[in-house]
Amino acid sequence: MSQQAAVAADALHTPADQVRVNRHRADWRGWKFMWPFALVFVFVFVIPILYAIYISFFQKQMIGGTKFVGISNYIRLFHDQQFWSSVGRVALFTAVQVPVMLFLSAAMALALDSMKLHGAKFFRISTFLPYAVPAVVSTLVWGFMYGAKYGLVGSLNDWLGTNLDVLSPSVLLASIGNIVTWEFTGYNMLIFYSSLSTIPHSLYEAASIDGASEWQIVKSIKLPELKGSLAITVIFSIIGSFQLFNEPSILQNMVPGNAITTYYTPNMYAYNLSFAGNQSNYAAALAITMAVITMAIAYAVQLNSMKEQMK
Repeated sequence: MSQQAAVAADALHTPADQVRVNRHRADWRGWKFMWPFALVFVFVFVIPILYAIYISFFQKQMIGGTKFVGISNYIRLFHDQQFWSSVGRVALFTAVQVPVMLFLSAAMALALDSMKLHGAKFFRISTFLPYAVPAVVSTLVWGFMYGAKYGLVGSLNDWLGTNLDVLSPSVLLASIGNIVTWEFTGYNMLIFYSSLSTIPHSLYEAASIDGASEWQIVKSIKLPELKGSLAITVIFSIIGSFQLFNEPSILQNMVPGNAITTYYTPNMYAYNLSFAGNQSNYAAALAITMAVITMAIAYAVQLNSMKEQMK
C-alpha cells in the first residue's frame, strides 16, 4: 500500500474527536497590496471631505478671526437665490442634455452591433475621440466656432445673410449642452456597445429562425440588455452635469455681456466664493450641499433601476 493510501485509511479509522480541525487564520497579505491605494484615497478623498464639512461650520470675520457659527452657512445657503438659480439651471441642463446624449449613444451602439455599418472600426474610434480631447481644448474649439463675428457661425452668417448668434443668453445653455454631448456621447456609446457584445449570437439566430424582424430583435433582446448599462450611464451623466464647470467657465470670456455670471453653475459659484470672494467657509457649505443633492438623485435613480431589473 502506498504512503498516501495508508494516510487516507488511517484518517477513515480516526475517531471524530481526534480529527485535526484546519482552522483558517485571517490572511492579511492582501492588505499589503491595498494600503498604497487606501493611503492615497484617505489623503486625497476622505480627509478633504471631512475638512470641508468641518470648515463649513465656521465663518471668517474681519475682526475676531474665524468663529464657529454652527449651521448658519447652511441656513444662509437655503435663502440664497443665486444658489438656487444655479441649481435650477443645471437641473434643466441635466433634464434635457442627458436624455439626448444617451439616446444618441444607444443609437450608435445599436448601429455598431448590427454589423451592417460600413467602416465600423473607424466609426467607433471617431466617435470616441472627442472624449480623449481635454474639456478645455474642446470648449475653446467650439467657442471659436460659435463666434458670430468669426469662425463657422460668422462665416455662415456672411454667406446666408443671417444674424445667427448661438452664444446669446436665450440659447447659451443649449450651446453648452452641444459641447458636452459631443464630448461624452462616444464614451457612453462604448458602455452600451460593451453590454451588447455580451449577448450570445445564438439568441439572434434563434430569433431569425422564428421569423423575428430586425426591429423585433432590437426591442425584445437588445434593449432589455441595455437596462443595466443605462443605469450606470444615467448616474455618471447626472453627476457630471451637476459638476458642470469647465465649459461655462471658459466660454465666460467669449460670451458678450454678462450672460455667464459668477453663479451660472453651483461649481462656478463655489469657486468664485472661495477664490474671489474670500468666503471659503460658505463655499464649503455649498459644496457639501451639492454633494448631498447629487448623491440623493443618483441613489434614487439606482433604486429605480434595481426595481426595473427585478421585474
